[in-house]
Amino acid sequence: MRRCLIMTGGKLDLAFARSFLEKETFDKVIAVDGGLKAVKELGLVPDYIVGDFDSVSSEIREEFRQYPFIVWEQHKPEKNETDTELARNRALTLSCDEIVFLGATGGRIDHMIGNIHALKTCMERGIAAYIVDSQNRLSLLDGERTFSKAEQWGKYVSFAPYTEEVTGITLTGFKYPLKNRTIYRGEEVGLCISNEIAEDTATITLEDGVLICIESRD
Repeated sequence: MRRCLIMTGGKLDLAFARSFLEKETFDKVIAVDGGLKAVKELGLVPDYIVGDFDSVSSEIREEFRQYPFIVWEQHKPEKNETDTELARNRALTLSCDEIVFLGATGGRIDHMIGNIHALKTCMERGIAAYIVDSQNRLSLLDGERTFSKAEQWGKYVSFAPYTEEVTGITLTGFKYPLKNRTIYRGEEVGLCISNEIAEDTATITLEDGVLICIESRD
């Protein structure tokens, strides 16, 4: 399985990032504008550097210019896409099966919401995509997924509607099961929040719509 890491410019717990990267391997690394500072601090050398470069110092940029194999993609600040979206677009051309975003939460909420929306194109193309930080792993799902208790990200698994409604939700193997339930955005918000895996594996299925899946720990 080919995996791509996208390092964005949001707030990043460097201790967590180091621990995470010690356990994970990636075939491609993309640094996004201000995320280049985190890449430097983590001792990584990216394959691609993408952005308008309005949030990273010229000193750091020049340091990475010494690597002739890095592909630089500079964009104008006036654009319709965020830098993270542009990095995601680049990742989609690399024949990867999984994309992981680090530094995509914290800081400005508008960017965080945009980063969650950037997962949708990955899902539509059948590419697993996750936003991870020290407490959470976020993804989108539109069908069936099985969770392993031995491999869970944290104690809690929550689901929230990404589309206006999500129909036919069935949860098995969870502490709070559901059977063929329809949920609506902004209504009964707590129904699918802070669930827990009660058996060795737990499964969610749905008929129509898209859910945001948040695996989290305190």
